[in-house]
Amino acid sequence: MTVSGMGALSTDSAATMQLQQVVDAVKTDPYNGLSYNEVDRRRKVHGYNEFDCGEDESLIMKYFSQFKDPMIMLLLASALVSVLMKQFDDAFSITAAIVIVVTVAFIQEYRSEKSLEELKKLMPPTCKVVRNGNTETMLARELVPGDVVFLATGDRIPADLRIMECKDISVDESSFTGENEMVYKASEYHEREGDDPKAHLQCIAFMGTLVRSGRGKGIVIGTGENTHFGEIFKMMQAVEPPKTPLQKTMDTLGQQLSLYSMCIIGVIVLIGWLQKRPILEMFTVGVSLAVAAIPEGLPIVVTVTLALGTMRMANRNAIVKKLPTVESLGCVNVICSDKTGTLTMNEMTVTEIQTSDGLMATTEGVGYTGEGRIMVGGAYISSPDEYPSLKKLIEVGCLCNDADLVRGNLMGLPTEGAMLALTYKLGLGDLRTSFRRMQEYPFSSENKWMAVKGVHTDSEEEIMYMKGALEKVIVQCTTTKESGTPTPVALTSTHISDIKAQAHRMGMKGLRVVAFASGSDLGKLTFLGLMAIHDPPRPKVRHSIETLAASGVKVKMLTGDAQDTAIAIASSLGIQSYGDSSMAGHEVEKLSVTELSKAIEQVTVFYRVSPKHKLKIVEALQSSQYMVGMTGDGTNDAVALKQADIGISMGRAGTDVSKEAADMILVDDDFSTILNAVEEGKSIFYNIKNFVRFQLSTSIAALTLIAVSTILQIPNPLNAMQILWINIIMDGPPAQSLGVEPVDGDVIRCPPRRVRDPIITRALLTNVVISAMIIVVGTLYVFMREMSDNEMTPRDTTMTFTCFVFFDMFNALSCRSQTKSIFQIGLFTNRAFLVAVGLSIMGQFAVIYFPPAQRIFQTEALSLYDIIFLVCLTSSVFFVAEVKKLIQRSQSQYQNARSKSASPRFGMPEDKLGLKDD
Repeated sequence: MTVSGMGALSTDSAATMQLQQVVDAVKTDPYNGLSYNEVDRRRKVHGYNEFDCGEDESLIMKYFSQFKDPMIMLLLASALVSVLMKQFDDAFSITAAIVIVVTVAFIQEYRSEKSLEELKKLMPPTCKVVRNGNTETMLARELVPGDVVFLATGDRIPADLRIMECKDISVDESSFTGENEMVYKASEYHEREGDDPKAHLQCIAFMGTLVRSGRGKGIVIGTGENTHFGEIFKMMQAVEPPKTPLQKTMDTLGQQLSLYSMCIIGVIVLIGWLQKRPILEMFTVGVSLAVAAIPEGLPIVVTVTLALGTMRMANRNAIVKKLPTVESLGCVNVICSDKTGTLTMNEMTVTEIQTSDGLMATTEGVGYTGEGRIMVGGAYISSPDEYPSLKKLIEVGCLCNDADLVRGNLMGLPTEGAMLALTYKLGLGDLRTSFRRMQEYPFSSENKWMAVKGVHTDSEEEIMYMKGALEKVIVQCTTTKESGTPTPVALTSTHISDIKAQAHRMGMKGLRVVAFASGSDLGKLTFLGLMAIHDPPRPKVRHSIETLAASGVKVKMLTGDAQDTAIAIASSLGIQSYGDSSMAGHEVEKLSVTELSKAIEQVTVFYRVSPKHKLKIVEALQSSQYMVGMTGDGTNDAVALKQADIGISMGRAGTDVSKEAADMILVDDDFSTILNAVEEGKSIFYNIKNFVRFQLSTSIAALTLIAVSTILQIPNPLNAMQILWINIIMDGPPAQSLGVEPVDGDVIRCPPRRVRDPIITRALLTNVVISAMIIVVGTLYVFMREMSDNEMTPRDTTMTFTCFVFFDMFNALSCRSQTKSIFQIGLFTNRAFLVAVGLSIMGQFAVIYFPPAQRIFQTEALSLYDIIFLVCLTSSVFFVAEVKKLIQRSQSQYQNARSKSASPRFGMPEDKLGLKDD
């Protein structure tokens, strides 16, 4: 790969150059980065750090591509035959109807594409960059060659980089190589040697790969299509995205209905030909009927509904990355949730400090500004040197720390931010400026500790500082401090018991406990004390958990905290109640997946768990036939997130790796948002069933009407143009507006649906058949009534045509809910539906009152009495549906009165809520 242009390099060239040579080649400052003026100048040369998806097909070409549909081509052939037979009126009418049908189909497809495009813009990747000497977080698309980028565990690498600083960085390059082994990076260059073509690329970090561990800095050498990923992207453009399971189901349904419809239409045309009806008329009617009866718009409407649903979820802070996720949300029956940041605010504050020599301190102030003071015995500390043991403990919290506070904003982990803020409260400032690190043991979810080793500027003695979980830190300690003794004393079992008792006391308050130590090396440390960190629960979480539990969704908490802290938080949030149990990570590790699946039923809290334990818990639940939602934010959570049926990552605290693995991202990191997403997922499924019912009843009614009239040897009640108009209503705005019906407040209390539950149930088919038969009987009645003089006139077809359309509108109104009355859900709650029906009725009036349209559709004006008569008749389909719903609700209430209600733990029955339709 070669890259041309100012300030850019190829990866091969950069990999074989000294760092200073790379800096000179891209003309950058490795410490202060580029100036803003220079960035603007380079962007004019290199453009934005993004990919050109290629020129989209023009709207004109997309529009004309609609004419490639076989049915449309047959109609065009019919129009051409009409011209050859000099039946110009028919030819004009057919052509005009085709244009209308094609236009509606084009608008539908365009809306679907635009909705999906909007989804891609919801979570743009960001990165941390140095510019003008300032560290900034910005969109990755803003990068230009020469930018200096920070890398940390969990980051997605935003461009091709030449690594300039590296601390134990390992990168997941499986997206390129297909190999799962981590690739370790270094800042030194290597000459190309041997048979391995990639050996010299150790100092290159490729765009799109993921940092699994470590941290460092790199210089951007390539952006956009001038990267290694850019070449892969060009190949990806040729690959069609897969369809969702629901789309595939709708495709299959559409194909089946198409087959049945074509058979029926073929029989209708054959019978008409045997009855010696005009063959051109029968051919045109047959093709028009095929266009109307075959629900080719079904998959498109499903896609639009799913896409619009995901946009609604985004407005409620839940970003769904893939459409199949929407279908699965309503099936989730157990959610495994992290504690920190999801159930709690992730706004850490050190509230209590216990030194090893018995000193007890409390703090004031929250947040990361460093505002507030520290108190000992109810009195404020006046000087940092007033209590040496307290000062030493706080120093360790600052030095063994990777976070930064920039103008009151935290850049790093909240726990470390709380410790930095404590340093400022004591008046010490950032002590790391006078400490040079020489060795580092980074924190990980498995180890649960961090340590650094280095020297202070005023000393040459190397010293190690450690912080982490008490049980991890204490085993590295051999001594401790006691009150009144200037030197450390041996750490005894009595000391350990006292320390654990203090930790237990803090944990019972729901506080996170962190232990601290210092010394010459691991295994030779002196225990210094404990900090208790408060992370308040999110305000709406308890209500959300109770609501989910009432609907049959179990919530289990998975945390790295100690048992006391975990149980205290779980109890306060309503996750753990009487009879529930907890399980430690080491217990999970001992059990097989089968054994764990048997023991896991009553376990609501898992403490001291690592990512590998989370994966095992998910597998155990899935083996028990649970549909599992799993939250996570760390790099190592990615495997469990991928394994879960719905992986849920955090938008703020989540690493790029976890976001990549997840199916859904919580923008606000709030557990309550999961409740909103589940609610939307259930609602979307019900909405899809509603418009499927409407489309099927219209298709069956149209087919049956023409079939019956042909068999009875009476004229066709509807002509070809009128049938095509009905197709517009069936596939157009009224149908789509049913897909955006507002969320029913009761839907969240319904039990999770089974994954294999079909869209078309026996109850739905019953409703379809009843509605279709009412439409057919009513329309035939009007037709025969108007045909009493045995002469076919434009008035006869106009009355029949308008009757069918009005039936369709009232049928759509009844389809807004399968079991609830329109007066329960509210007549005006779905504004899109009101607009769609209003436009359809206005269109129908235009067809029968506007002279040019009268010519196309062969209609004539109707009187006010005619309209009133038709409204009264066609509303029967709505009132019959309302009576049927009332009977169903009465039967459900009677049955529920005779039997016990379902246990709140397994949710309230759908039929009791008025949502079950089978």
